[in-house]
Amino acid sequence: MTTTINNTEKAGNSSMAVIAELGPKFASRAAKHDADGTFVAENFQEMREHKLFSAAIPVELGGGGASHADMCQVLRELARYDGATALSFSMHSHLLATLNFRVRNNMEPSSEPALRRIATEELVLVSTGGSDWLEGSGELTKVDGGYQFSGRKIFGSGSPAGDLLLTTGVYNDLEAGPSVMHFAVNMHDAGVTVMQDWDTMGMRGTGSNSVQIENVFVPEGGISLTRPQGVWHRFFDVISPLALSLIMSVYLGIAESARDIAVDQAGKKRDDTMVQDQVGELDNELLIAQTSIGEMIRMATEYNPPSLEQSNLIARHKTIATNAAIRTVEKSLAVAGGQAYFRGLGLERRFRDVQAARFHPIQEKRQHRFSGRIALGLDPIE
Repeated sequence: MTTTINNTEKAGNSSMAVIAELGPKFASRAAKHDADGTFVAENFQEMREHKLFSAAIPVELGGGGASHADMCQVLRELARYDGATALSFSMHSHLLATLNFRVRNNMEPSSEPALRRIATEELVLVSTGGSDWLEGSGELTKVDGGYQFSGRKIFGSGSPAGDLLLTTGVYNDLEAGPSVMHFAVNMHDAGVTVMQDWDTMGMRGTGSNSVQIENVFVPEGGISLTRPQGVWHRFFDVISPLALSLIMSVYLGIAESARDIAVDQAGKKRDDTMVQDQVGELDNELLIAQTSIGEMIRMATEYNPPSLEQSNLIARHKTIATNAAIRTVEKSLAVAGGQAYFRGLGLERRFRDVQAARFHPIQEKRQHRFSGRIALGLDPIE
């Protein structure tokens, strides 16, 4: 039987039913995709068929109506089966969450047409935010009716299956100075090339290739936001809780699955007092990650006006949760013992995958500076 997102059911339960159906299949493929460094293409195709890429779009716009908290839970559960598929999906999901925010808050230009199209065609969104952040990248040149855009974007998760690249470019305005513009690029445009250069230590199935863009036209009406380059902007106060709560839910799922594998292994030596101590220590670390990520989800779902104070809290929780998730997996290896060194147990892959949490903005040392400057009454960015 095939399970799809059914608007007559509670959306969150329906989404989780899809994961329960697809997850074991994804888990059976995970080790091979990891070993070969290949994109999880068949997983994405099955997710499309089950309408997961439109699950978070409001029902009235043609989607499944799943809440933000629902999607965090979906990603957390999906990561138990395959962290790479979950992380790639989280990149699509956080872009969708931002489009939803724009519609809910009647922001112009409206994202409603884009959401309707995504729901109708079950489009996959690709993010470049991890490489662009405050500075943006790529060159915009003014032409009649819009801009010509060229650039190279890295960390394009899901790019082999992508339909729309939500990205930024830099326009050197003679009066205002360098400005970062936000817009979408059709991944099927002749000027767009997916480089197939993703060969990494972990998260090897995400397909996070570089994307080369050459002379692609961006219409004036396609610019959703223009902001000064290198300066903290309200946009980041909007996206920080939405994006990081979804992304970190993936790493929580990885940590929880590692813990379960380790404790199952430890059952063979449960009377060993050293093992008992190790399991207790492991569960403390996991609780830190669960608590911190739970707070991130609460901030993202209990609506508060976007603010620098909230962004600061989210950034601090991201660092805390990252370190706790990594320590959870490290301690899982200790609990499982020598068997953890064998790839077949699955801990070795989770150990490599969880390391990727370090590299999502804001990275730890930058977060320390960011939060320290705010505490001292300075602008968050030098």
